[in-house]
Amino acid sequence: MLVRYFAAARAAAGVEEELHVLPEGTSLEALLEAALAVERPLPPEGTPPLARIVARSSFLRNEVAVRDRTAPLGSEDVIDVLPPFAGG
Repeated sequence: MLVRYFAAARAAAGVEEELHVLPEGTSLEALLEAALAVERPLPPEGTPPLARIVARSSFLRNEVAVRDRTAPLGSEDVIDVLPPFAGG
């Protein structure tokens, strides 16, 4: 499962994307837990920790909005982490 980070999530994660090898049927919640378990350097000053950003983010699964964090994912799915954006 490929996780792609955008905006503040990218800054906090320290990477644009990362691959997580998890079993077919893993939930979005479990994937996020795995992503948060990765040891990372401190985010840049003024950037909240990744866990706080993820808690407030929206997610896309293969470019479609995901609301149910318990939904099973496929091993080839791409998950986008979209933090809240300012503006309109």
